[in-house]
This record gives sequence, C-alpha cells and structure tokens, in this order.
Amino acid sequence: MSDSTPTDAEAACFEAGIKFGSLYHQFAGTPLSPESASSLETAIGDAIENQPHCAEVTVEIQRDELEAELAGSTADYTELTGRFLEVEIVVDYEGCEVVTRMAMEDGYPLMQLESVRDAA
Repeated sequence: MSDSTPTDAEAACFEAGIKFGSLYHQFAGTPLSPESASSLETAIGDAIENQPHCAEVTVEIQRDELEAELAGSTADYTELTGRFLEVEIVVDYEGCEVVTRMAMEDGYPLMQLESVRDAA
C-alpha cells in the first residue's frame, strides 16, 4: 500500500489552483471600464492575497483589449472576462514556492503552472 499523503509541492499546487478558481469565478462579470481598471486590479489582488499560503498576486487588466472592446460598443463599460486579465499568483506552502500564471492562449484564458521550488 502506497502513502497517499500529498507532498508539500502537491499541496502548494492545489492551493494555487484554489486561488485561481476563486479569482476567476468571483470576479468574472464585474463591470469594467478604463476608469475602474486600476482599482479593480488592486481589489482582485488584495482579495486573493487574503487566502492562506498566498504570498503574492499580480493582476494586470489589458487596457488595449478593454479599449478595443469598448470601441465597438455604445456602453462605457463591459464585463470582466479572462481575456482582459494577466495574473500571476505565488503560493508558499511549508517552504515550497509555486508560481502560476493566467494569460490568453489561443483565445482561452489559460491558467498554468510556471514553477515549483521546494526549499528542501
């Protein structure tokens, strides 16, 4: 019988996935305008950093994509979707650091594992 206890690296990766899931599903659909982009970046980062083991969150709303969306609209705002976001989340779990990133790839907001560094 094998040991089924997750390693610290596996637990850190799981924690990173939880952070991205909550980020995306909590904030998708939020009204977004060029004037609110900076404050929304800060709010998202601050909210996600509250979660356990979260060491750092960087959120960048892609202003060019936002402006392009609004150029063809009569509205002054749109809703936040993954195509407007570039995000990096760093998780530190028991000395294991995991860096994850979300960016558009082939028209889809892809969340991926960038690196895993174990202190051991």
